[in-house]
Amino acid sequence: MSGALGTGSLETPLGPAAIEEICREALSALDLRAKRILVLIPDHTRHAPIDLFFQTLYRILGREAACLDYLVATGTHRAMEPERLYRHIGITPDEHRTAYKNVRLIAHEHDNPAALRRIGTIPGSEIRALTGGLFGEDIPVSINRAVLEYDHVIIVSPVVPHEAMGFAGGNKYFFPGVGGLDIIETFHWLAAVITNPAVNGVKDTPTRRVIDRAAALVPVPRTCFAFAVDDRNRVSCLFAGTPEEAWSRAADYSARLHIRHIGSPAERVLGVTPDIYEELWVGGKAMYKLEPVVADGGELIIYGPQIREISFVHGEAIRRIGYHVRDFFLGQWERFRGEPKLILAHSTNVRGVGTFTGGVERPRIAVTLATSIPEEVCRGVNLGYRDPRSIDLEAWRHHPSGGDLLVENAGQDLYRLGS
Repeated sequence: MSGALGTGSLETPLGPAAIEEICREALSALDLRAKRILVLIPDHTRHAPIDLFFQTLYRILGREAACLDYLVATGTHRAMEPERLYRHIGITPDEHRTAYKNVRLIAHEHDNPAALRRIGTIPGSEIRALTGGLFGEDIPVSINRAVLEYDHVIIVSPVVPHEAMGFAGGNKYFFPGVGGLDIIETFHWLAAVITNPAVNGVKDTPTRRVIDRAAALVPVPRTCFAFAVDDRNRVSCLFAGTPEEAWSRAADYSARLHIRHIGSPAERVLGVTPDIYEELWVGGKAMYKLEPVVADGGELIIYGPQIREISFVHGEAIRRIGYHVRDFFLGQWERFRGEPKLILAHSTNVRGVGTFTGGVERPRIAVTLATSIPEEVCRGVNLGYRDPRSIDLEAWRHHPSGGDLLVENAGQDLYRLGS
């Protein structure tokens, strides 16, 4: 796709002036004066300078648009607390009441039927074609009804390798970002059936095809600003255009920026999660991004003392089901058919690939939590436990044992074997 405008560099990040120039050029081609504009943004669990984009878009559109509102694309995450949201967009409560008093901040509610509206159905025949025959049921498509109340939607979209999409971003900010559960459950379980190592960091995936098809049902014009950030949260590239075009260009950059290769598998990998991961629901990204480089029979340690919960929203279901390899579920499908597919997908992605034969589950690697989640909870959901205080980070950093690999900011970059 070549319709997106923008630029990027793996060596020199884009500064605020360059970012604003791209945004102005893209938006100047649209007549948005006196229009109602809704901006979709990620929550705080994503690496992105959302405050910079908030200020930039307001300078360009804030005084000429009829309104410039923001919907936080939390998917199935819990809503952000007001104080955290203000920090996320870079303003204070007082500034919201004064300088930005016309800006409305909206929280997505994936589990509130009153907040959603059904916009169509993808027929099973299309799903069969899009998924290569893996799935074939009709999928109802619902979206936050607020999206339908605006004249134009702007998506502010970081792009990074992703366990369910191949690469995050683009139309993912509609689904699961502000979508209903039917479509969310379907494509997450689809990706889990294919398996994380086969999906993560792959641009053309069945899941991407499904969400692009669902997004085609959204009857509102949209513009996407897709970008990738480096390990210091600086914008390395920015592309503007349709969600499909802008995402495609940014995903090409992300593949070069966020995929790292090592020559041989590591017996032990310590993934140090960033502070923005406060639950295993998000902290599991350390497993998604590092699983490919752990040796058979090896161990991945997810380190994060700030992680205190399995999931703020889905904890009860995860505790009931536990963490298991994909074949554990597929081999007992009658038992698990009625369980939420979103939970099954998360479960198998965290536990990783493995086998289930003769009633015995054999994961390929061990997954150990060195978090503030209590040992009895870790064991109860079929994961290993280690007291985070027992891990000497400085020793890992400066005197690693043979066969060990330390990864800082685990969950952002995807690690693969090879050159």
